[in-house]
Amino acid sequence: RSSVGIARSLRRAPALAPLGASTAPGAGLPRAHPRAERTMFGASPGVGATNPSNPNNDMVVPNGPTDGISCLRWAPKSNLLVAGSWDNQIRCWDVQMTGQIIPKAAQGHDAPILCCAWSGDGMRVFSAGCDKQAKCWDLASNQMMQVGQHDAPIRHMYWIQEMNCLVTGGWDKTLRYWDCRAPQPVAQVALSERVYCMDATHPLLTVGTADRKVHIFDLSTPQKAFREIESPLKYQSRCVANFTDRSGFCLGSVEGRVAVQHVAPGQAAKNFAFKCHRENTTSDIWAVNWIAFHPAHGTFATLGADGSYNFWDKDNRQRLKEFKKCNVPLTCGAFNHDGVIFAYAASYDWSRGAENYTVKTNQILLHPVQEKEVKPNPSNPRGGRR
Repeated sequence: RSSVGIARSLRRAPALAPLGASTAPGAGLPRAHPRAERTMFGASPGVGATNPSNPNNDMVVPNGPTDGISCLRWAPKSNLLVAGSWDNQIRCWDVQMTGQIIPKAAQGHDAPILCCAWSGDGMRVFSAGCDKQAKCWDLASNQMMQVGQHDAPIRHMYWIQEMNCLVTGGWDKTLRYWDCRAPQPVAQVALSERVYCMDATHPLLTVGTADRKVHIFDLSTPQKAFREIESPLKYQSRCVANFTDRSGFCLGSVEGRVAVQHVAPGQAAKNFAFKCHRENTTSDIWAVNWIAFHPAHGTFATLGADGSYNFWDKDNRQRLKEFKKCNVPLTCGAFNHDGVIFAYAASYDWSRGAENYTVKTNQILLHPVQEKEVKPNPSNPRGGRR
């Protein structure tokens, strides 16, 4: 989607309630249905399980975005959740284990938001997108300021706590590092093409570009990639996520396939790829839009343009859990800091063009994770669909 003509008049951001304060649900924002806010995690929400936009009966986050949802991020040590979207807004919610979901506040950009990230202390939120600006939202003061700039839209960003800097990757074919106190980047790296996917978990930074290259950085020397490989998948890269032990990454593509790739050449024998987000009865193939690793077990979720999400165990090469399909694509997802909540976004991903924008659903859902859904099962290696 072009950002031309999409920029909306920004709504005035509501006052941010203190993060530790008791806040009435939906303060400063329209009320959502109370059952969507107050259901205990792990209990049945009691809302229509036959709802085609929520077939798994997961909890719906109130006061969600009004256009396509591009990114979801949990705070590093709390259950604050932020989401960026094509309505130019970055929103924040406080998700409590009682099931109460409290909308906190929102801030805006001048164009659609494509990515967001948290600072290491959970007090600041970074966001960027089609306005080519990286911004920092200080939650305590509810103030927003620009901290970076690209020559084209910024597609991905991550805060590197060990380096105390922000890294951004854009469609101007550059990777830039910012200390957020200076107007110029502290370092800039020219890439082979536009950034399509990226993940950073110190010391590993993985960048997938439009020419199907994967640039692998050791952040001890961030100015130069130590390896550059061609994607093991035949078609366009869509998403990438680093292993929790930083020894490799999973790469997803538009062809309904995921590559499990190790960084060290000596571990190449462990590399493999598997098919997913495909429909056997119709031979339809759907893009893998997002990959997210569980913080404790090292298993991972894939989310697809087919409207489904699945949990996988790469070490035993098996699918742990298959969920029912939504009637709209799933665009992004994330586990919270201790892996007990999985947040995902259901909204159109524009993969089939504007003419197929028929189900105008934009919602964020929360799934209470059961350990058996994400814990590796070595007693059944290579079971399920590979």
